[in-house]
Amino acid sequence: MSDLSIPGLGPGYRLTVEDAPAEADVEVLPYTLEAYNESQWPQHPPWRPLAVFVRDEAQIVAGLAGETYCGWLFVKYLWVSDKLRGRGVGRELMDRAEILARERGCHSAWLDTFSFQARGFYEKLGYEEFGQLDYPPDHHRHFMQKRLTPRE
Repeated sequence: MSDLSIPGLGPGYRLTVEDAPAEADVEVLPYTLEAYNESQWPQHPPWRPLAVFVRDEAQIVAGLAGETYCGWLFVKYLWVSDKLRGRGVGRELMDRAEILARERGCHSAWLDTFSFQARGFYEKLGYEEFGQLDYPPDHHRHFMQKRLTPRE
């Protein structure tokens, strides 16, 4: 961790660069940002986590984690163990997350995936690319979205 002063802010302020920040310190950011958002957009829907898991006894063998916010489902993680791939498990996880998102009032979903991961899988589910980054070298990061409800 490095510790730097910021000109013009006074002696009590310092800028720290941290490779392993405390979780409690990181959690300050979404809470304070959400308070600001509420001041600008009163009564907006809150972030709500969601997860869908497949378990073999107690062990997670596939899962999806994400969140819903202001009409959007964001799929943060989708993972299916090697022994379950190709058996419709990923599609079922996505279907369940999209159903829950619609129940929460979401109209659309978005996610990102690398070119060596599951772009084709998401396209088969109706997702379309809306952005791309060259990242890491020799690969791409694809940002994809899907409409979950008909346009009115």
